[in-house]
Amino acid sequence: MNQQGEVQAIGGLNEKIEGFFDVCKIKGLSGKQGVIMPHTNVEDLMLREEILDAVSPPKKFHIWPVARIEEGIEILTRRRSRANAIDDGTFEKGTVFALIDDA
Repeated sequence: MNQQGEVQAIGGLNEKIEGFFDVCKIKGLSGKQGVIMPHTNVEDLMLREEILDAVSPPKKFHIWPVARIEEGIEILTRRRSRANAIDDGTFEKGTVFALIDDA
């Protein structure tokens, strides 16, 4: 990612996803495992049929393309990362950014 929180493209994404999928498959696919990937790499995906089947309903594996770090935070925490900053520069209560500010 860059200093503005934009997720940047990476190399070797297919191999990285396939390797992680293989580990998850050995451990047992629970439907909770998956990968967060740069949205700019979506058009480069060429995954094995087995993985395509696993991301189709019923989803046993997930692939989440994200453009900004906030999207990744929301996937990982299952909580809104931030709402627009309030006039005083704080964040809406209950968001990850507000919790960080309060720490």
